[in-house]
Amino acid sequence: MASGKTPTRRQREVIERYRLNSGNWLIRKNPPGEMHLIHRLTGRKRILFYSEKGGRKLEKTGV
Repeated sequence: MASGKTPTRRQREVIERYRLNSGNWLIRKNPPGEMHLIHRLTGRKRILFYSEKGGRKLEKTGV
């Protein structure tokens, strides 16, 4: 399982906008407009898409 880092406050806000518990997710990669997450317990990977202005976009899972 790849290691991840704990999210910053701004990253936690994006994760919670998707109605996820930010305490359960670690940041694997953070390219502009995307956030690659790993679940702390299960290892499930997830990609969240967001705009820099705070809007919510489509979500892609299973990557």
